[in-house]
Amino acid sequence: MSSANPDFWEIPVEPYKLDAFSTDRALWRPRPAAPSPKVSQQRKMIATLRKLVDKELTDRQRECVRLYFFEGRTQQQVAEQLGICRRVVSQHLFGIRRNGRQVGGALNRIKKLCKRYGLQMTA
Repeated sequence: MSSANPDFWEIPVEPYKLDAFSTDRALWRPRPAAPSPKVSQQRKMIATLRKLVDKELTDRQRECVRLYFFEGRTQQQVAEQLGICRRVVSQHLFGIRRNGRQVGGALNRIKKLCKRYGLQMTA
């Protein structure tokens, strides 16, 4: 009978072969680098935009923005989920043209709010 401990198995492996395994699912992961100032600023901007969306838009606009921009769905998918037509989703998001002016729409509202609160959108 072997004197090996059945709770611990040691398998000899050459070190270079271990490099082929990903550390994403490992018990130990290298500490992530601190985010750059630009990334931190973008995260703050997104958090502020989410607050504006939650506070200042109508329920239907908020739902369309969440599904379309934050969850990455198409206008058709948003329409199907909300039980409305795609054109109405587009109107909730981007507004409509009336007498040569853009009227309504969540994006127009968000732009005005950003201007009011001094938020500058940069790429």
